[in-house]
Amino acid sequence: MTARRLLLLNGPNLNLLGTRQPEVYGSTTLAQIEARVSEVAAEHDLSVRAIQSNHEGELVDAIQAAREDCAAIVINPAAYSHTSVAIADALRSVALPVAEVHLSNIHAREQFRHHSYVSAVAEMVVAGAGPLGYEMAVRYLADRLAP
Repeated sequence: MTARRLLLLNGPNLNLLGTRQPEVYGSTTLAQIEARVSEVAAEHDLSVRAIQSNHEGELVDAIQAAREDCAAIVINPAAYSHTSVAIADALRSVALPVAEVHLSNIHAREQFRHHSYVSAVAEMVVAGAGPLGYEMAVRYLADRLAP
């Protein structure tokens, strides 16, 4: 039987949501996003394991562990989007459906933010929808996992 859990993975500095550059990232906190993701997931009979880390290796470890008990991954790799081949490789190695989320529109920002290594692995990418992007990702994955 397939696991009915999503891994919600948030990268560096996202623990500061709500206070960090609210003009870019909004005023919603990470705890509020995690709670809403859990609510939306529950509507689809899914549970959520939420992890945030500022450390690349911890994110890779969480991705690798997900293959044991998760059905899909929602990830906001934050700054690691643009730099981490390791995270992209870990996502490839677990062979789970991946939805990538960015609160801001990375394509309307600095040039270095326009490329994401994770996007090449993700089935679905949403950028610029704020916290709603997480809900969109969960709904997409719930539909993808439906029997």
